[in-house]
Amino acid sequence: MKQCTHADALPHPEPVPLGETCPECLRDGTDPVQLRLCLTCGHVGCCDSSPRRHATEHHRETGHPVMRTHEPGEDWRWCFVDHVLV
Repeated sequence: MKQCTHADALPHPEPVPLGETCPECLRDGTDPVQLRLCLTCGHVGCCDSSPRRHATEHHRETGHPVMRTHEPGEDWRWCFVDHVLV
């Protein structure tokens, strides 16, 4: 089974979210479907079900490897590089 090779390098504690919603969606006038939190820098972006996929765009621009859900009641993480749940 494939494992994430980036989780051990994540900052502890997790970064504080830089906002309450996706700033790119606010800028573009679109609605985020679900929010994701970058575990490297705290950027909040929308998921791939959103029109512009800003969390994935953030990963592509920065190389930050792992995000977690930023939705109430959910607790999972995703590694963009290794394509696995962490």
